[in-house]
Amino acid sequence: MSVFHEVRFPFPVAIGATGGPQRRTEIVPLLSGREQRNTAWADSRRRYDAGPGVRSLTDIAGLIAFFEARRGPLHGFRFRDPFDNRSTTPDRAPAPDDQVLGTGDGGQVSFQLVKHYESGGDSWTRTITKPVDGSVRVAVNGVETAAFTVDLSSGEILLAVPPPTGASVTAGFAFDVPVRFELDRLDLALEEPGAGSATSIPLIEIRP
Repeated sequence: MSVFHEVRFPFPVAIGATGGPQRRTEIVPLLSGREQRNTAWADSRRRYDAGPGVRSLTDIAGLIAFFEARRGPLHGFRFRDPFDNRSTTPDRAPAPDDQVLGTGDGGQVSFQLVKHYESGGDSWTRTITKPVDGSVRVAVNGVETAAFTVDLSSGEILLAVPPPTGASVTAGFAFDVPVRFELDRLDLALEEPGAGSATSIPLIEIRP
C-alpha cells in the first residue's frame, strides 16, 4: 500500500533540477482558422527533472538510497521547488500578511494554507499541503498571532480562538511540493572516477 513519506528529496541534487507547472489544454482548430480552447484540468500539476543535479558518486549514492527507501514511485515525498517555494517572492522572507486564507465568522478556527497567483486582473489559487516546519506565520486582522497549530502533512491551520466576524486571516510560509518518482528505474552513468550523472530523474506532483 502506498503512503506518503514526510522526507525531503536530497537537497544537493534538487539544486540543479529543472521543471515547473504543467497545464492540460485541449485546442481544437476550426475550418475558419480560429480555434476553441478548453482546459481539462482545473489546477496545474508540477513536473521536475532532477537529473541535472547529479554531479558526483556521493550524489548518486544518496539518490539510490532515497529511491530504494521510497520503493521507486510507490511512496510520495517532499520536494523543494527551486523556483516557487514560499508565500512571497524568492527574494523575501515569508511575512504573516503574505496570503489571505479566509475571513472569520466568529466560529471557524480551521483555515487551509493557500497561495494566490495574480496577473492582469485574473488569478488562480493553489492549495498548499506541505508547509515547512517552523516557517508558518499567521495574522488576524493584520496582527500576528502565535496562538495556532499547523498540520505539516495537510497545511491546515487551527487557531486557538475563532477570529471575529469579518476579520481577515492571513499567513506566510515556506513549502514543499508532494511528489513521487515518475519511473520505476534510475538511469545512472559513471562519467569518470569520482563523477557520475543521471540521464533523467522525472518527478511528478501528487495532487491533494
